[in-house]
Amino acid sequence: MAEIFEYKCPCCGGAINFDADAQKMKCPYCDSEFDPQAFKAQDERLKDQAPDEFNWGGSAGQEWDENETANMNVFVCKSCAGEIVADENTAATECPYCGNPVVLSGRLSGMLKPDYVIPFRHDKESAKETLKKYVNSKKFAPGAFKAENKLEEIKGLYVPFWLFDSDTDAAVNYTATTIHTWSDSEYNYTETSYFDVFREGSMSFENIPVDGSTQMPDDLMESIEPFNFNEAVDFTTAYLAGYLADKYDVSMEDSIERANNRVKRSAEDVLRGTIDFPYATVTPKSSSIQVQNGKAKYALYPVWILNTDYRGEKYLFAMNGQTGKFVGNLPVSGAKLGALFGGLAVGVGVIVYLIGTLLGLL
Repeated sequence: MAEIFEYKCPCCGGAINFDADAQKMKCPYCDSEFDPQAFKAQDERLKDQAPDEFNWGGSAGQEWDENETANMNVFVCKSCAGEIVADENTAATECPYCGNPVVLSGRLSGMLKPDYVIPFRHDKESAKETLKKYVNSKKFAPGAFKAENKLEEIKGLYVPFWLFDSDTDAAVNYTATTIHTWSDSEYNYTETSYFDVFREGSMSFENIPVDGSTQMPDDLMESIEPFNFNEAVDFTTAYLAGYLADKYDVSMEDSIERANNRVKRSAEDVLRGTIDFPYATVTPKSSSIQVQNGKAKYALYPVWILNTDYRGEKYLFAMNGQTGKFVGNLPVSGAKLGALFGGLAVGVGVIVYLIGTLLGLL
């Protein structure tokens, strides 16, 4: 069977072919032309480039002993099905995610014991004060929100994370561009040049975090990163006293795909950082990522969850209980945005009017 080779245009991404008349590779979509020899080095690299391979071994977490589980209860939220672990002194509580009451379901069982825990460094009062500063710092939040939003629930919660370590070999092809502009008396010109850039290297990653709870939005957790693992200690139930702990519902095995994606992006970014020529853009085009000696740990990370109510709507905020980093979504004032864009429109209108007057057009 004949083998068909296909090349993509670096300019527009369309399929390009060899043009016999021009003796060049030519794109039928944007009319760009390329020397065929420019693709030779890329072909040689791709021919020997191995596909991505991620090898994760071992297991994370430990087995609980009977004395530890005897002091731990599990609560289940009937509204969102979230499972919360608390010490034996917690008789009833509210779900930190949706604010609804949760009910005691029984003693802790059927889950692994964490390897590590990062203790809380910020207390409840610090979380409340940070929320107030965060809301007041947002220029486009409605003024009424700042005055009327009510803090309905604040919970210190240990969130389960799978932490992945690996040794990684990476090879990445990037498409880079430079842009040159100039003008003459009639036209403005823009010339974009495209370059094939290749980088490869070996690196190690430690403690790549993957949130192990479906109740906690992944983007919210990634937004309050990083956590400093240097402050992690061996897990003991004493750190849970007075706090809640989310019971993981995403296994280590099911977290590997997200870990692979984070390793891949991180490796591409590390090699991207070695490209010091002042290109206008540098974009990964193809890569080969090889992970060896992969292993995982199970840890609990401290997070303050704050639920507020504003005119019947719930708003969720989160604060890194170790560093104090704070994130959350706020309503936007249409009046303030309108005033901003209205002011821009007036400013542009004045400039146009002045230019028109100077040219005698008005």
